[in-house]
Amino acid sequence: MRDITTIIDLYLAGYGEPDPAKSGELLARAFTDDASLIDPPLEAKGLDGIITMARTVQSLYPGHRFRRTTGVDEHHGFARYGWQLLGTDGAEVLTGMDIVELAGDGRLAQVVGFFGAPAALAGTTP
Repeated sequence: MRDITTIIDLYLAGYGEPDPAKSGELLARAFTDDASLIDPPLEAKGLDGIITMARTVQSLYPGHRFRRTTGVDEHHGFARYGWQLLGTDGAEVLTGMDIVELAGDGRLAQVVGFFGAPAALAGTTP
């Protein structure tokens, strides 16, 4: 099994890599061929779909990069971590959290992303 933190960092690096060949290579190391990636505005199935989705994100945010902002919390084949999207000037553009499902070989089988922090509970605590 591969180190999950390394796999996640490969994914984030590949997702923000502007060079298509490098991006595809990094994403192929991080995801299984039949993986899925689901974010609020986009969804991709299969490695080719994920690579295409990364190209779309790069076209919308040229020169931006992703980085992990928390440790990786893992159990029973699932993990979560925080991330941020940084602009070309290094300023934070967007934050979020991903929940991932791991394949048997330690690569990513599924990533479900959320933007921003979870909403606060309204009213009194149950």
